[in-house]
Amino acid sequence: FGLAYLIEDQVIAALKAGTLARVLEDWCPPFPGFFIYYPGRRQVSPALAAFIDAIRVPAKARRGR
Repeated sequence: FGLAYLIEDQVIAALKAGTLARVLEDWCPPFPGFFIYYPGRRQVSPALAAFIDAIRVPAKARRGR
């Protein structure tokens, strides 16, 4: 037993299966997404570009929430 603060997309299957339960939902604001600040686009390393691509939420998914 315990409490965890997790991103819903990572645990949605467990929530639906009933292996996890939401608690304190009134005190958990929706996650608006990541805000990443970095220097100009000309200097983006391949590693940073891969990270940005990995956490970027497609516009289609944002509209469905």
